[in-house]
Formats: sequence, structure tokens, C-alpha cells
Amino acid sequence: MGAPKGQAEYLFNPSLLKNLEWNDVRNCVNPFITNESTGESWLIVRPLQLGDYAKGFTQLLSQLTSVGNISKPQFDSQFYAMQRSGGYYVTVIEDTRKGEIIGAATLITELKFIHDCGLRARLEDVVVNNTYRGKQLGKLIVLTVSLLAKKLGCYKMSLDCKDSLIPFYKAIGYKCEPGNCNSMVIRYEGVS
Repeated sequence: MGAPKGQAEYLFNPSLLKNLEWNDVRNCVNPFITNESTGESWLIVRPLQLGDYAKGFTQLLSQLTSVGNISKPQFDSQFYAMQRSGGYYVTVIEDTRKGEIIGAATLITELKFIHDCGLRARLEDVVVNNTYRGKQLGKLIVLTVSLLAKKLGCYKMSLDCKDSLIPFYKAIGYKCEPGNCNSMVIRYEGVS
């Protein structure tokens, strides 16, 4: 299932990130999707690649939550499982000067029977490297996957966040649903 020689293997087709409808987003222009479009030759937004294990992807996630000691074979296996199942759009920001992943967000889609057999989206695992914070990279990665969800035809995108992050998400268009602003969870002991 490897990529042709000389080509990077992506989790999803990178062309999906082209021509997103940035004019629909308040106070935004199409930033950084390719380094050619920005003048920021050191920054690129793209799908997760198989080689991102070596570029610090799992270390970046550890700034968000517990990751564990994931080996390269485990990473590869999970990457291929996500790729095969479809519906996973892990998008990253790479600092090409350092060959390092500095931001990431995951868009997960769910097939539904409701809304005319619609497609629902969920935002997960948003993280920007501590040393790059304050450069609006969080806004960039969240807006990128949000616009991708719209392009994919999702009727809704939801997320869970800490109370302190509500103003951040509100500023980029997310809303608390009246009467439904609770996030509930059940965790299973012994499962990471």
C-alpha cells in the first residue's frame, strides 16, 4: 500500500485543500495553503503524511494530551487503517525550514441517516507547537479543516473544548447551541 517511488504518501488527497472558500470566512483571506500563495516559504498546510512520524507529529500531539510511546510500525498501521476507512482528514502545518510538524487538527466525518443521509463533521485534536503560538496558526488550522468540512458537504461540524477556548472558537464562527452547551463523556478504565 506504499506510495509510488519519489512520492509522499498522504492520509487524504491533498487536492481537497485547494480552492477552499476562504471568502466565506470573516476577516480572512486564503493564507498559507501552499507556501507559494503566502510568501511564507517556510510554512505549508497539508494532509498528514506517512513520513510525519519522523517530523515530530506524535511529539506535537503530546503537547495536547497523553500519547504514549508509539513506535513507527504502530504509527504506520494506524495511518493505513485511517486511510482505508476514509473519513479521517488529519491536516498539519509544517515548518519546512526545520522539517517539523508545528500544528495539526483532525476532521472526522460521520455518515448519517438524518439530514437526507447527510455527512456530519467533528473537529478533534487541535494543537500548535508551544513555540509557535501567537502567530494565528491555531486559527489557520481550524479554519482550514472547517472549510474542508464544508467542501466535503457536511451539514454540521462540532467540537468539544475547554471553557477557556470558547472565545477563540466563537471568534472564528463557532457557536454554543442554546440548551445544548454541555459536553458529556464516559471513559473506560484501562483504555488510553
